[in-house]
Amino acid sequence: MMLSKSDKQTVNDLASLTARHYKLVVIGASWGGLNAISKILKQLPANFSLPILIAQHRYRHRRGEEYLVQTLGAQSKLKVIEPDDKEAIQASTVYIAPSNYHLLVEQQGILALSSDELINFSRPAIDPLFESAADAYRHQTIGIILTGANSDGAKGLYAIKKQGGLAIVQNPASAEAVNMPTAAIKMTAVDAILELDQIAAVLIEIDKNQNPALS
Repeated sequence: MMLSKSDKQTVNDLASLTARHYKLVVIGASWGGLNAISKILKQLPANFSLPILIAQHRYRHRRGEEYLVQTLGAQSKLKVIEPDDKEAIQASTVYIAPSNYHLLVEQQGILALSSDELINFSRPAIDPLFESAADAYRHQTIGIILTGANSDGAKGLYAIKKQGGLAIVQNPASAEAVNMPTAAIKMTAVDAILELDQIAAVLIEIDKNQNPALS
């Protein structure tokens, strides 16, 4: 991954905000999210240690659909799966919210699947994932909002920031759909508005800072 001098400075500036130890990354996306998520995941090395939880809006009536996991898995050096209910969160693993289920984080690093009502017309929705992650991991959470055509995720990112976590949003100017990142920026004093390459670089830098052996 080649970054310009200004990109590297952006990464360095943001990495300086990350003296605390992060334990979890949550990503929310909707329209255009598959491409955006793929661009981030394919840049993460195989030894990237932070678990990643993803809520990508998808068709609700296709439970067991494997296309999303297969597509992202082909782009990533990390393990990509749809979790089962009550599955323990593992390092170096990407968890995709299953179709027609909200993905939630419980205390002690356990995942839960919920068939509760739609939120922001979606199930899975982004807000419940982010809010539950903020409750469970508090300031040790990194929240990332990507492209999307509604406002889902804005409240969740606010919850992460309120707990002292790191709030990152894709630059709306480069997003396929501007509504979601714009709504997040309006609601929350985000830590950074970045391009997809910069988001991946920041995650890698954070992981290296926490795990010097990865450098």
